[in-house]
Amino acid sequence: MKNVLEFFEATAARFPEKIGFTDANRKATFSQTRENAKKIGSFLSNYGTRRPVAVLIDKTVNCIDVMLGSLYANDFYIVVDVHSPEDRILNILSTLDSPIVVTDKESEELAKALGYDYFVYENMLGEIDENALNNARSLMCDMDTAYILFTSGSTGMPKGTVISHRALISYINWVTEEFKFDETTSFGSQTPLYFSMSVTDFYSTVKCGCTYNIIPKQDFIFPIKLVEYLNENKINTIYWVPTAISLMPNYKVFDVAKPQYLKTVLFAGEVMPTKQLNYWIKNLDSNIVYANLFGPTETTDICTFYVVNREFADDESLPIGKHCDNCDVFIVNNDGELAKDGEEGELYARTTFMADGYYKNPEKTAEAFVQNPLNTCYPERVYKTGDIVKYNKYGEIIYISRKDFQIKRQGYRIELGEIEAGANSVAKVKACACIYDKEADCLALVYEGAVKDPNVVLDAVKKKVPPYMYPDKVLRIKDMPKNANGKLDRKALQKIYKTL
Repeated sequence: MKNVLEFFEATAARFPEKIGFTDANRKATFSQTRENAKKIGSFLSNYGTRRPVAVLIDKTVNCIDVMLGSLYANDFYIVVDVHSPEDRILNILSTLDSPIVVTDKESEELAKALGYDYFVYENMLGEIDENALNNARSLMCDMDTAYILFTSGSTGMPKGTVISHRALISYINWVTEEFKFDETTSFGSQTPLYFSMSVTDFYSTVKCGCTYNIIPKQDFIFPIKLVEYLNENKINTIYWVPTAISLMPNYKVFDVAKPQYLKTVLFAGEVMPTKQLNYWIKNLDSNIVYANLFGPTETTDICTFYVVNREFADDESLPIGKHCDNCDVFIVNNDGELAKDGEEGELYARTTFMADGYYKNPEKTAEAFVQNPLNTCYPERVYKTGDIVKYNKYGEIIYISRKDFQIKRQGYRIELGEIEAGANSVAKVKACACIYDKEADCLALVYEGAVKDPNVVLDAVKKKVPPYMYPDKVLRIKDMPKNANGKLDRKALQKIYKTL
């Protein structure tokens, strides 16, 4: 197999009239989606191949049509967040090499304001040109780029991670087999299509003939409505960020209403607080599979996973488990050697899931995609994740923190994640984060929840960490800031902290 469209075409042939993709306004069968994608691919084929297609469309079935249509034209797509500041969108577009910009009528005003030439989705649905599509297909190989995902770079400039068809096919083959996705799987999709987690439920649908239901954003503001949506659409599988998973326990939703069809609950993107996960486990069907998926955009979506198979206390941390099939991971210590059991080090990944690098950014690519430090005999490219981990007594990998979240203070190395784990164990703490103000030499713990006395939170932390890790300040705020992916926004929190 050389192109992910082969999955899609097999699915459309097996289940032509099955609903494959839904949003608040449309329900599209696989045959309808294939027809629209081919029309868009035919339109785009008039403008060359292997070009970047910037998809300036909100998370809808329209967006999906254009994503797949770009692949039919032997182009690669970049889904752009239409709710981002214009400056960020312009940064992405200016990074791309002569992008084809595609929007729809709903977002056309935004496209106009950006000053780029663009095409409108509704005007691209003309005739299908099979000859043009066949010619484009004949030029494809599995090393072609399928899409680019832009994430925030340390300099503030977006960083584009380049994912090939080969990496995507390899990853989707693993995840669909591991979690037994098939045509009976009904996904409730939370994550944006410009976020790496979306790859799992979207392309599993493409391969297996699942149903991909785009949950309206406003339902995550009203968790009872969210449960109603899950039940009305008979959702049996979700893959959400922990902040979204935590909505249910934080508002005690299952005391009032419960999802009736769930079989698989997956989460990734940030640390899953065990206290909130325990609420799901204790209140829902005991046969539900829960799994902690872990990895960066640079490994397509994840590189390790842990299926929850034992009980955890509220103040314990979940493992990130073991490597995925066809994905090797290893831990390298500060001396550049393989870490011993229980020794902390940086997680490296060696896999066909791996990205090709960063778009037009050879410096960053060279920093992160490196020669395997354990192999001096021949070229072998691996990815440095920047995650500090170690093995536990069960032989499972435990996440400790990001390298970026590790600080050095008074000669001690401090993992901010350990402080956060202690605070998260407090019953009425909904969310928390630890930040270090280097100028003031202040370690601050900020939390959201009904615990009015910060000393209660501080006491819980003191039971978990040594004195040199005690926060200097414990601050309560009404709402922790979140980014467009639904994850905790640490940069925004830093700004909020300055005003407290």
